[in-house]
Amino acid sequence: MRLGAFELNEPLPDLNEPHAFAILRPWIDVGNVGSLTLSHLESHFEAVELGKLVRPGNFFDFTRYRPTIYLNEDRRELAIPNATILRANTAGKNDFLFLRLLEPHMLAETYVDSVLKLFTRFGVKRYCLFGSMLDMVPYTRPFLITGRGSNMMLRNKMEAANVWSSDYVGPTSITMLISQKAAEMGIETISLIVHLPNYLTLDEDFRGMTALVQALAPFYDFPAAQEDLNKAKEQADSVSDTAEQMMQQEPRYRDILRHMEASYDSRVNRTKYQTKLTPELERLLQDLGRGFNPG
Repeated sequence: MRLGAFELNEPLPDLNEPHAFAILRPWIDVGNVGSLTLSHLESHFEAVELGKLVRPGNFFDFTRYRPTIYLNEDRRELAIPNATILRANTAGKNDFLFLRLLEPHMLAETYVDSVLKLFTRFGVKRYCLFGSMLDMVPYTRPFLITGRGSNMMLRNKMEAANVWSSDYVGPTSITMLISQKAAEMGIETISLIVHLPNYLTLDEDFRGMTALVQALAPFYDFPAAQEDLNKAKEQADSVSDTAEQMMQQEPRYRDILRHMEASYDSRVNRTKYQTKLTPELERLLQDLGRGFNPG
C-alpha cells in the first residue's frame, strides 16, 4: 500500500495507540547512540519491517549517502540508503513504530508530510526523537541530556530523569517540522539528546546509549541489556585510563578539563560561567580531539 512517499507491507497491522520512536542520521547520531538504542528496542520487541520509501532518490543525494555493495550467497548486491519503518505489537497499552530517518537533501516538505500521514493512518499518540550530539562537556561528569516535551506532564517526567530543558536556538534540520506539526495535530512529542565530549568520538558509544535508555525510564519500562552495560563500563574505564595517561604527558590538558567541569557544573546548577579557553588551550583541545580515540 502506498502512503505518501512510503510503500507499506500488506496486510496493514492493527496497532493500539502506537508511540513512534525516531532517530535522524547523520545529524544527531554521533557515536551511533540513537542507532544502538533503536536496534536494542527493535530486537527486544521483535519488531518487523512495515515499510520504506518507494524512491529514496527523490529525497537523498547518493553522492552524500553512498550505496554499498555486499555479498549475498556469492552474489554482489546493492544496498541503497533509505528511510525505513518497523513496527512492534506489545503486551502493554501502546504498540510501537520505529523510524530510521535520514536527513533529506531534496523535497523535504514531501518527506515530512509522508511521515505525518503515517502518524495519522495508525493513530500515533506520541512521537519521540532521540539521539546524540557533540558538546564541550567533561568525561568526568554524568552525561548531559537535554530535551523538550510538548506538555507539562512530559516535562515533569523529563525533569525527574535529570533531562535539562533545551534552550538551543540556531540552525537545525528540516525534519524538526515533524515534531512541530505533530504537536499541532495533538500528538505528544518528546526529544532527548545526549551530549558527548567533542574531543572524544567513538564509533559505537555504549556509554551514551545506556544514558539514553535511562533517560527513557520515566516513560517506558525498557530493560537495559547486560552486554551493553558491560561495554559501557569498559569504554568508561578505557576513556579514564587514556585521559590520565595523556594528562600526565601534557599537564595543560588538566586546565582544559577543569574548564569543562566548571562550565558543566554551572549549566546543571543554572549559574553563570563566562571564562573562556585561551587560544593556546583551544589549539590544544583541537590536538586532543585528533589524538584522543581510545576505541
